[in-house]
Amino acid sequence: MMGFLNIYKPKGITSHDVVARLRRITKIKQIGHTGTLDPFAEGVLPVCIGKATRLIEYLNDDKEYLATVQFGASTTTYDLEGEKIFTSDKKVSRVEVENALKDFEGEISQLPPVYSAIKVKGKKLYEYARKGEEVEISPRKVTIYDIQLRNFDYDLQQAEVIIKCSKGTYIRSIAYDLGQKTGCGAYLIKLVRIHAGHFGIENSIELKDDMDVEKNLINPVEMLDYPKLQVSEEDCEKIFHGMPIKNTNFRHGTIVILIYNKDEICAVGEAENDKIKVKKVFIQ
Repeated sequence: MMGFLNIYKPKGITSHDVVARLRRITKIKQIGHTGTLDPFAEGVLPVCIGKATRLIEYLNDDKEYLATVQFGASTTTYDLEGEKIFTSDKKVSRVEVENALKDFEGEISQLPPVYSAIKVKGKKLYEYARKGEEVEISPRKVTIYDIQLRNFDYDLQQAEVIIKCSKGTYIRSIAYDLGQKTGCGAYLIKLVRIHAGHFGIENSIELKDDMDVEKNLINPVEMLDYPKLQVSEEDCEKIFHGMPIKNTNFRHGTIVILIYNKDEICAVGEAENDKIKVKKVFIQ
């Protein structure tokens, strides 16, 4: 069994819990996901089954979220699960929120939350935070392709924000920084991942013990943005033995997905002058 699953992760469980449950359902150990969602978050979680785990690095990493931000306070974790460390009676307006959001467009420098799994000196940040230890956190460059205010409730002081961003973006940090820019504090109270690469929420499936995993598997060929090359039986034999095949179409350095039987992935290769050298083999 090999392919991708577009799982809708519900609130209350970790991304690792999803993988563990799928291992029990399928009896397959080689399973992994392509991007962690916090336990309180929900939405699209692409899962790789079998040898498809070896294709994670070739998947589109861009993400899209629907974030609900609460103004009027800041928390230790930048979300609703943390303790409040600042409160404000100030009421923010829709125009103020829209203007503040403009500052997040493009490439930005973002400081990850102290309660996150990023490692510093071999330890995860949340391990330092739980012990009350201070550690220097380096800002990271991320890209916000688009950020828009979808809804704003003045009375509740809540904003729904659509965010399209690069891999590694912390939406909790955006909520916190939004509170800093508006001067009244803010934190994340709901997060739904709408897209992860080409995996969309409209095609996601519920995680159930009686689910038909094989029926819902997505062919990896459909989700990879790299050029594809149909190979012959003769080329397949060469690929199986790690031998390069002839290249007449692709520029040096191009990653190529090698296909046989019309829609089955044979290997991932890289064009090197007049040859395509095999990087990863998937045929039996």
